[in-house]
Amino acid sequence: MKKSLSVFAVLFVFAFVFSSCGSTSVERIGAEENIDLDGYWNESDVAIVCNSLIEECSKSSAVAGFTKKNKRVPVAIIGKIRNESSEHIDTSIIEKKFQNAIVNSGAMEFVSNSSERQYLREEKADQAEHATMETAKELDSETGADYMLLGSVKSIVQVSANKNIRTYYVYVELHDIKTNKILWMSENSSIRKVVSNPKYKF
Repeated sequence: MKKSLSVFAVLFVFAFVFSSCGSTSVERIGAEENIDLDGYWNESDVAIVCNSLIEECSKSSAVAGFTKKNKRVPVAIIGKIRNESSEHIDTSIIEKKFQNAIVNSGAMEFVSNSSERQYLREEKADQAEHATMETAKELDSETGADYMLLGSVKSIVQVSANKNIRTYYVYVELHDIKTNKILWMSENSSIRKVVSNPKYKF
């Protein structure tokens, strides 16, 4: 009987230990906290880069000059922010952050991008067939953009035996759609990281 109880106790301890090891732990953190687990591009880098470039773009002479001449703010469209770095970066996050912040600043208005316009045109085509004449939206009533924002993310990685330095370069350009002129451009290369790895892994 004692032997059976001892075996049961050992099995209970093992079961408890394994269940504890396999449990998931979740800790909530504040959005303003800068957490960098692996040294790769992350949400803190997006915030640092976008905040500086958005402010520059909103206050640029190209935007101010257009507004003064035409008595209205320019209408822009977000083009592609290309990922030309050495790692996977979801640049659509950068694109949306730019658009959101500049719209809220009042410096420019934005129209839908190419994929969004397709959905809207499908909706207007559906309205033309099914909605009343008073409420249906016309297909040829879109607002054309004056400017397009384009850019890229690049990186340079220096590697040694157990250390690497990653520098990120984010470029943004404001293009005049009518003339193809680049009216404003800037870069941010403030994101530099030194990542040290242990010499020996067990």
